[in-house]
Amino acid sequence: MLKTLGAIPLFASIEKKDLAPLVQAQDIYLKNYREGVTLYNQKEVCQTFDMVLSGSLVAYSLAENGSAMTLFEFPPGQILGANLLFSPQGLYPFNIYCMAQAQVLHVTRRGVEALLHHYDFTLAFIKMLSLNSNRLNQKITMVTQKTLRENLLDYLQEEVRRQGTNPLSLPMSKKQLADYLGVQRPSLFRELKKLKDEGLIQVDNKKIYLAYL
Repeated sequence: MLKTLGAIPLFASIEKKDLAPLVQAQDIYLKNYREGVTLYNQKEVCQTFDMVLSGSLVAYSLAENGSAMTLFEFPPGQILGANLLFSPQGLYPFNIYCMAQAQVLHVTRRGVEALLHHYDFTLAFIKMLSLNSNRLNQKITMVTQKTLRENLLDYLQEEVRRQGTNPLSLPMSKKQLADYLGVQRPSLFRELKKLKDEGLIQVDNKKIYLAYL
């Protein structure tokens, strides 16, 4: 366990003698989750700061009509719960679901309080909180201020940049992409068809070529 922590940048500067008591007291622990498992339900109390070490988690919200909207994906290295752990109520605003078999590092509030005495940890922790806040602001903008076409093209362009190749390979199913964009599958398929008919994209199963780049 201490070896695992030493390989994580967030904990790398903390001496083993300071980490060992937290591990022994179960204030820092690892847990494996199967694909399809729900880690946290909406309105559940947040009790740990978590970091994804492998696999993938997603945060999604259910509307009254039963449709789901995927809000965030948490790949390896991403954190969750940090912004809730010290809030008065600290309730998860979304459901957290295991999209692919995952290993997650959990740190209790008491563990985080002890680690915040270390400057390097505190600085990295604040940077992670800031990054999560920016991601939330981007999602709010996407949902409230942009059209489906704008959001879809923004997503595809970001994937081209991230993957470094055009055509890009969709990293999720079209159903998951529709959930991520907060629309029904028929709406997504109609928009993809419009973009294809206008010559802006070419679609071959999960490969999409952006012709305008």
